[in-house]
Amino acid sequence: MKLLTCIIVDDEPLAIRLLESFVEKTDSLQLLASFTDPIQAMNAISQQKPNLLFLDIQMPNVNGMELAHTLPPQTRVIFTTAFKEYAFESYEVRAIDYLLKPIRYSKFLMAVEKALDHFGRQATPPTAQKEEPTTLFIRVDGELRNIATDSIIYVSGMKDYVLFHLDGERKPLITHLTMKAVEEMLPPSRFLRVHRSYIVAVSRIEKIDRNDCIYIADEVIHIPESYMDTFRAFIEKRMPPTKPPAIRQV
Repeated sequence: MKLLTCIIVDDEPLAIRLLESFVEKTDSLQLLASFTDPIQAMNAISQQKPNLLFLDIQMPNVNGMELAHTLPPQTRVIFTTAFKEYAFESYEVRAIDYLLKPIRYSKFLMAVEKALDHFGRQATPPTAQKEEPTTLFIRVDGELRNIATDSIIYVSGMKDYVLFHLDGERKPLITHLTMKAVEEMLPPSRFLRVHRSYIVAVSRIEKIDRNDCIYIADEVIHIPESYMDTFRAFIEKRMPPTKPPAIRQV
């Protein structure tokens, strides 16, 4: 049986655990990730493009209905909420179903059956979904900014915040995230973490000196020993092969 890939978004950990248990015992579903933070979920959805999103509505920062309006066309929603008043609005985002909490497994299965009928029971296997994201949503000064990954020069960390240094921006965009979360969002083929406080766009590196310092834009980043092996392996894959010296025959 081909699987429907899914992501769960709910600000209540107990609600997530219940839905995860439902997914685990449903053969037609493949769980990709679960999130309590809708902003991180938006980036994961952009990267992984799941078939289904089990989505709560009343959440801090981003309302679930607002998130539903940003979804790629191949991702459909099953709302999981305690509020009936959003039921009519769910039709605007072409929701598959609307499950009221507390959710029973029998109702959950009925919603999944609707999803299977919608996708014609021919969902794409997760292994085929490898398209890299071209944009990221980050929250800056209370607003969501949609930034192109191609515009990112490097990312730096500062305590509980990260700074996105971008083309065309005089100042970096500051958002409340961890470096680890950013590292997971960015395409690994184009971005590399070279320091606990720096992630760089490889195409933006101007040079690497003999002291293992990276020159990128207006920044000079020294690569610590703990990141050196990973960095060298990454760079060597992008270097032309060296030929051994020719042997002169006497």
